[in-house]
Amino acid sequence: MLRTLAQDAPSKKKAVAVLPLEKKRIRIIEANWWRDLKMRGKPFSGKAIFVFCLASFLAGSLFTSRTSWTHQHQPHHHALSLPQPQPHDVTRPRDCDHKRVEGKSGDVIEEVTKTHQAIQSLDRTISTLEMELAAARTRHNMYGDGRSDSDSVTENDNSTSTSTIKKAFVVIGINTGFSSKKRRDSVRETWMPRGENLKKLEKEKGIVIRFVIGHSATRGGVLDRAIEAEEAEHRDFLRLNHVEGYHQLSTKTRLYFSTAVSLWDAFFYVKVDDDVHLNLATLVTTLAKHRFKPRIYIGCMKSGPVLSQKGAKYHEPEYWKFGEEGNKYFRHATGQIYAISKDLASYISINLPILHRYANEDVSLGSWFIGLEVEHVDDRSMCCGTPPDCQWKAQEGNVCVASFDWQCSGICKSVERMKTVHNSCGEGNGAVWSSDI
Repeated sequence: MLRTLAQDAPSKKKAVAVLPLEKKRIRIIEANWWRDLKMRGKPFSGKAIFVFCLASFLAGSLFTSRTSWTHQHQPHHHALSLPQPQPHDVTRPRDCDHKRVEGKSGDVIEEVTKTHQAIQSLDRTISTLEMELAAARTRHNMYGDGRSDSDSVTENDNSTSTSTIKKAFVVIGINTGFSSKKRRDSVRETWMPRGENLKKLEKEKGIVIRFVIGHSATRGGVLDRAIEAEEAEHRDFLRLNHVEGYHQLSTKTRLYFSTAVSLWDAFFYVKVDDDVHLNLATLVTTLAKHRFKPRIYIGCMKSGPVLSQKGAKYHEPEYWKFGEEGNKYFRHATGQIYAISKDLASYISINLPILHRYANEDVSLGSWFIGLEVEHVDDRSMCCGTPPDCQWKAQEGNVCVASFDWQCSGICKSVERMKTVHNSCGEGNGAVWSSDI
C-alpha cells in the first residue's frame, strides 16, 4: 500500500498543478488580446466581444474536463488517505478501549493494594526498630554508671544483659513499696501464683507478673537488703533504677513501662497497685479483645477536679495549666489499674526524657497520650467495688477484672480483707489455666 502511494505521488502533483497552469495561459491570452486591441485603437464591436466570450468559455471547459478526468482516474488515492470505517470496525475499537480501561483499573487497584501492604510492613518494621532502640536506650540508662546488672534490675534468674527480648502476652507490674511486705504476701496468697506456678504461667500462658520497686535513698541499706532477701525467696520482683517515694510515682511509672518494654515483647503492659484484687483470666480475656489494635489505653476513665489548695492529698502544683480554678482534668484512667498496648509503652520509652510529670501518676500517663492517635477504652469491670458489689456481678455472670474501694483508692485494710474479697469475687484458682488467649 505504501509503495502504491509512493508511485502515484507524481501524478497527484501533476493533477494539482493543472489549475495554476491553465489559469496562467488564459491570463496570457487575455492580456495579449487586450494589448492588440489597444495597439489598434479600434473600438470593440459586438462580434469581437462574442468571439472573446466564446473563446473564454471553451478554454474554461477544457480546463474543467482535464481536471475532472484526472480525479476520476485516481479515486483509490483518496480512499487510502481517508479510509471510511465499516460498522464492525467502529464497534471493535470501542470494545478494545473498554477492555483496556478495565485492565488499567484492575492494575491500579492491584498496585494500590501492594502499596498498602508495603506501608503496613514498613510500619511494623519501624515499630520493631523503635522498640529495640527503646530497649537499648533503657539498658544504657540503667547500666551506664558502671553498676552491675543486679544493682539495677532483678528479674528472676535473668538479667537485662540478655541479648534476646522474651515474648509475652501481657506484663503485669504490681506497684509496691518498702513498707508493703504484708500487702505483697496477701497478693501471693490470693490471686498471684507463686514459685513454679509463676514460671509456668509465664511459659504456658505468656502472663508475666512482677512486683515493681526501686531502691532506697541510701542504696544498699537496710530497706534494699530486705527486698533482696524477699526476692531470693520468691523471685517475683522487677527492680528499677529509681529512688522510691510517694511523690515520685510519675517517674516510677514512666520508668516501669520503659524497663518492661526492654525486657518483654508483649501485646500489653499493665500497672496495678498492691492493694487491688485482680482476676487474671478475666483480665487476659478482656485484653485479648483489643490485641490487634496498635495504640490502646484501657481502664476506668474519669475526670476529677484539679485541686489547687495546698495541703490537699491530690494537690496539683501546676493547676494553673488546666484553666480557671475549679476545672477538671482531661479524661484518663484511674491509677489503681490500667493497661496500654506495646506501641504506647514503646512511645513512653523512646520519649522518656521529655515526658512531663504531674503530681499524680495517672494524670501524667493520660497527658502523655494527648495529641496521639490513641483509643481510650472505658472498661468499668476494671473498677468494681468490694463485696457485695463484685459479688453480685459475679453471680450475674459478669466477673470483674479488678475490685477495690474508691474511698481508700484500693481495698480498705487490704492485708486483712484481700482473702475475703478473693473468696467472694474471685473467678477460681483454675480459671487462668483454662483461659484461651
